[in-house]
Formats: sequence, C-alpha cells, structure tokens
Amino acid sequence: MHDLIRRVARWLGLLFGPGTGSHRAGDRCPAGPAYSVPRTADSGRLPLHRSPYCLHLPLDGAASRLVRPYLTAHEQEQEQARRRHRRRVLVLAAGFGADLDQHTSGVRKAAA
Repeated sequence: MHDLIRRVARWLGLLFGPGTGSHRAGDRCPAGPAYSVPRTADSGRLPLHRSPYCLHLPLDGAASRLVRPYLTAHEQEQEQARRRHRRRVLVLAAGFGADLDQHTSGVRKAAA
C-alpha cells in the first residue's frame, strides 16, 4: 500500500474535519444541466460492462468427477492396512499353525 500514513491522515481529515459547505449552500436548481446533448440510439455509446464471472453456467456437480484428494489417500491407506493385516494373519497361521477365522483374517462374508 503506497503512502498509507498520508492516505489515513487524509481520510481522517475528511471524516473529522470541517465540512466543505456544499450542504449549507441551499437548494440546488431543479433543472438539469443547460448544455445537455440529445442522444440517439446510434450515438456510439460504449456497451454496458458485463462481469466475466457470470458468462458461464454453473458447474454440474454430478457431471464432474471431482474427488477430495485427502479422502482418496485415506481410503488407500485403509486398504493397505487391511492387506497388511491379512498377510500378517496368513503368515502367523502358516508359521504357527493357528486357526483362520473370519474374524481373525478380516474376511467379510459375501452375499450368496
């Protein structure tokens, strides 16, 4: 921000300083300016300003395949942990002759 102190001092001066007197000058002339130029439809006016943010339609959430990256990473970590657990159970079962239950190996029942 350029000249911050000067800008703040000017703003405070305008805010708390004496008025310019224009509000005490009395009623203004109700007539418009004396030198108005009649405009035609083709007088070369500039087009109205349009914001570039409203030119496109809003995105359809169902059509786009956006995925939160942290959710995908969490799901991958869970799947890797399940695999490690199953491998560990199988190694222990093979090495020590332990029974493999569905509860121990982490296998879920499949629908028949």
